Amino acid sequence: MPILGFAGLAPLVGMCDYRTMKDSREWADVGERVRQCRIAADMSQDQLAAFLNLDRTMIVKIERGVRRVDALELARLSAVLNVPLSYFLNPQPLVVSRRGELADDTVTDATRQSYRLEVALSAWLSDIRQLIELGEFSPTEIERYPESIQDVADARAAALWVRSRLALGSDPIDSLMAVCERLGQLVAVVEVPGEGASLIDDDLAVAVVSRHGDPGRRRATAAHELGHLIVGDEYSTDIGIHVSRDGREAIVDAFAAELLLPTEACRAACSAGTAGRESLVALAARFRTSWSLTVRQAFDAGVINRNAATEMRRKNPTRAELMEAVGWAPQPDLEAVRVPPRYAHAVMESYKKALVTESRAVELMRGQIVAADLPPRDDADLEP
Repeated sequence: MPILGFAGLAPLVGMCDYRTMKDSREWADVGERVRQCRIAADMSQDQLAAFLNLDRTMIVKIERGVRRVDALELARLSAVLNVPLSYFLNPQPLVVSRRGELADDTVTDATRQSYRLEVALSAWLSDIRQLIELGEFSPTEIERYPESIQDVADARAAALWVRSRLALGSDPIDSLMAVCERLGQLVAVVEVPGEGASLIDDDLAVAVVSRHGDPGRRRATAAHELGHLIVGDEYSTDIGIHVSRDGREAIVDAFAAELLLPTEACRAACSAGTAGRESLVALAARFRTSWSLTVRQAFDAGVINRNAATEMRRKNPTRAELMEAVGWAPQPDLEAVRVPPRYAHAVMESYKKALVTESRAVELMRGQIVAADLPPRDDADLEP
């Protein structure tokens, strides 16, 4: 998520519902979001007050929802806490990968990361909604697996259903972001530590994946968030209520693994019936999967035994080994491309028609482009 200065945030006040906020419950909700964003940023009330040139008691009242915040203060809060202004003002949908509530005395790095991912997810949803309202973007209809999902075997069948529906066969997936988009889930790569998060809001399914970590992990995270959409989670009835949360996550993980690297592909790559390390390195390189996922799928395919799997997990292949396995060909995915292709096209059309400013177009693209990449345009008549 781009870090905006105060000047870049203040004009966005007009895009939100600040002037319509009259209910005290709405201000209490804003105060709670300010509190949680402060904790996620690892800041005390005293520190936040100092940044805003306010007394600490004012921060206490803001967080309790008993003191209203004017537009200028809200923009400064947004800048200091590095969250979009819209996150404080827009209704927040239910996040599928749900975090625990943040509290000063129990917060951990993991919960901070999870919360920041949720903020990024909310901003991503808001940006998509803006393009829809401008008339420049229409999302693909969400697709669902037509059968019930009760266990790992069902999840693997769902992954093969996706592959069949998209005519992928058992081949490597070139762009996981494009696959998600075709199934109705819009994925953005964000500059937030952690893994990923996803949600469904009416007719929109969105997800964010952290750019931190290795490419194989990013792809596994994106496939996992797609699994939440396709096979269901604790907020749907697709998975039986008797399954624990850990069990549900295992089911979604099985979907992701089979989608990225089908067990049939593992068997096909090992004609002799057993696989050595070199064969698995080649599979990991071709399918761009993490080493742990590759070993797991090879074990499930029956081409390595448990002892071999345990031994192989102890030594990850180097980048040179992986690149050598594919002839040193570039392997881009979820790296330079940060947003789905159709969304990117909508941003460019909005920019060309002067529906968004240059800075807003760059922000909407989430680091995929910089201002110099945009075609020249006369912004003289564009309203601020």
